[in-house]
Amino acid sequence: METSGRTDGRQGAADPSRIINAGANLRGSAFMVLAMVGFGLEDAFFKSATGSGGITPGLGTVQFGLTALLICAVLTRAKGLPLWHPAFVKRGLLIRTAFEICGRLFFALSLAYTPLSTTTAILQATPLVVMGGAALILRETIGPRRWTAMAIGFAGVLLILRPSPDGIEANAIFALLGMIGFAGRDLATRTSPPEVHGMQLGLLGFAVVTFAGLVILAFEPGLPQVPTGTAALKILGTALCGVWGYTALTTAMRTGEVSAVAPFRYSRLLVGLILAMTIFGERPDMLTLVGSAIIVLSGIYILLPARWRRLRR
Repeated sequence: METSGRTDGRQGAADPSRIINAGANLRGSAFMVLAMVGFGLEDAFFKSATGSGGITPGLGTVQFGLTALLICAVLTRAKGLPLWHPAFVKRGLLIRTAFEICGRLFFALSLAYTPLSTTTAILQATPLVVMGGAALILRETIGPRRWTAMAIGFAGVLLILRPSPDGIEANAIFALLGMIGFAGRDLATRTSPPEVHGMQLGLLGFAVVTFAGLVILAFEPGLPQVPTGTAALKILGTALCGVWGYTALTTAMRTGEVSAVAPFRYSRLLVGLILAMTIFGERPDMLTLVGSAIIVLSGIYILLPARWRRLRR
C-alpha cells in the first residue's frame, strides 16, 4: 500500500509497517530488474538459435525446456528438496501452469517470427494487466498515482507499436497472447503455496516449457534436424539465463506488493532494445526510443514520490 505520510503520534516517527513494506518493495523491485536482465538475454539466445542457428521454434523450445529442467533439478536436489511436490496438482498451481503454457507457447513463436524489439515492447503491457489483476483479484489498494503512472507507461507502449492495420505484423498477436499468459502466471505465482520453494516452481515451469515446445513441434512440417554445435551452445545459454530469470522473478513476485514490484518489468524493454540493436542490427526509430523512455521512467516514478515524502518528514 502507498504510504500516507502520517506518524504514530511522535514527531518524525513513521509507522514501522510502512517502513517494512518499503523495504520489501525495494527488494522485490531489485529482484525484478535482475529477472528482466536474465530474460532479456534468454530471448536473445533463443532468437539467435531459432534464426541464423537453424533450429525450428518447436525443437528449440523443447531443447531449452529440457536443458533448463535438468539444471533446475540439479539445483533443487542440491538444496535437499524433492523434485515433486503434492501442491503441483492443486488448483492454484494448475491455474498457474495453464497460464504458463499460454505464455511460453505464444512467446516462443513471437521470438522466432517477430523482431525482438517489437516482441519485447508488446510484453511491456504485462505490468498493467498484473496491476489490474492485483486490484481486482488480490484486493490490493492501488492509489491514483500508480494508476496514472501505469497508464502513461502503457501509452508509451502504444507509441512504440503505433497500432494500425499496417502498423503491426500479424505475428505480433503471438506476443499479445504470450503477454496475457505471463501476466496470469505472475499473479498465480503470488498466490502459490508458500511451502513450494521457488526452485520447485522452476521445475514445474520448465516442464511446461518442454510441453509447449512439443505442441509447437507437432505442427511444424518435416522431421526435426540435429542442431549444430553453435546452435546447441545458444540453447544452453538460453537455459542458463532462463533459470536465472525464473528464479529472480519468483522471488520478486513473492516479495513486496505486486503493484509496486510489477512496474519494474519495464526494465526488460531497455535490455531488449540494447540487445536488438547490438546483436540483431535492429534500428528502432525516434518514436520507439521516446516510447521506451516513457515506459521506463513511468515505472521508476511509481516508487520515488513515496521515498521523497519520507525524506521530507
